[in-house]
Amino acid sequence: MHWWTREFLSMAHEKPEFAILDPSPRMPPKATKGRSPTGIARRRFTANRMAVAALCVILLLYLAALFAPLLAPYDPSAIENVTSTRYLPPSWSHPFGTDEFGRDLLSRALYGARVSLSVGMLAMLVAVFVGTTYGAVAGYAGGFVDNVLMRIVDVVIAFPRFFLMLILVGIFEAKIGLLILILGLTSWTETARLVRGEILSFKKRDFVEAARAIGLPNRLIILRHLIPNAMASVLVTAALMVGGLIGAEAGLSFLGIGVRPPTPSWGNMVSAGQDALLVAWWVAFFPGCLLAITILCFNLLADGLRDALDPKSLLRRYL
Repeated sequence: MHWWTREFLSMAHEKPEFAILDPSPRMPPKATKGRSPTGIARRRFTANRMAVAALCVILLLYLAALFAPLLAPYDPSAIENVTSTRYLPPSWSHPFGTDEFGRDLLSRALYGARVSLSVGMLAMLVAVFVGTTYGAVAGYAGGFVDNVLMRIVDVVIAFPRFFLMLILVGIFEAKIGLLILILGLTSWTETARLVRGEILSFKKRDFVEAARAIGLPNRLIILRHLIPNAMASVLVTAALMVGGLIGAEAGLSFLGIGVRPPTPSWGNMVSAGQDALLVAWWVAFFPGCLLAITILCFNLLADGLRDALDPKSLLRRYL
C-alpha cells in the first residue's frame, strides 16, 4: 500500500474539525422592566401613599380652579339684598356661607383658588428659572466669577425676604403680574445655591470632560449635561417653594398690599373674616382651611419627591 493511500485512509477515519453553527441565533437579554432610574423613582414615589394622596389633592384643586366658572354656583362679586343675605351660615344653598356683603363664599373660594394657585406656581417658575441659570453659571465658571456671584447671593439673603417683598409691593402698584415677579425675584437664592453645588460636583465628571474633548461649547455642556443632572434636587425645592409662595401671597393679601378686593384670593378672604370671627366664623375658616391644606399637600409632595429621587438609594437599587 502506498504512503499516500495510508494517509488518505487515516484522514477518512478522523473526526471532522469544524464549528457547528447554532441555527437559532441568541437574542440579547431583555432589560429588566422597571430597573431604570426613572422606573425605580416612579415606583418609590407611588409607594408613598401620603405623597400620592397629596398630588391627587393638588390636581383636584387646580382642576377646580380651572373650571371655576362651571363649578361656582353664584357670581363671586354679585351683591344683592345685603340685609337678608349677609353672614348666612353654611347651608345647602350656600355650602361655605356668605360674607358681609352677601356674596357666596364657595364661589369666591373657587375663584380665589385661581389667583392663589396661579400666583404660587408662576412665581415658582420665575424663581426656578432665575436661580437655575444663576447657579449654573456661577458653578461652571468657578474662580473669581463664582465668588462675586455668590457674594451677591449672600447680600440678597441678608435681607429679610418678607420685608423685602413688603417694600417692593409698597413701592410699586400691586397688580397680579407684578406680584408674581416680586415673589419670584425674591425667592431664587436657595435654588441658585443648590444648583451651584450640584454643578460643582458634576463638572469634573468624565462625561463633562468627554463633552469638552469633542469641542462642545460651554453653553451646550451646561444645558444638555449639567442642568438635567441637577433637576432632581430642583424639583424637590420647587415643590416646597410653591407652598411657601402661596403662603407669602396670602400674607401680603391679608395685610392688604397683595391681591386687593374685589378680586378674591384666599388671603384677602381670610383678612375680610378676621373682624367677624365671633359672629361669622365661616368667613375666615374655609379659606384658611383651603390655604393650610394646599401648603401641607405641597410639603408632602416635596417629601415624596425627595425620597423617590434620592440618588444614593437609587444607586443602591440600580446596582
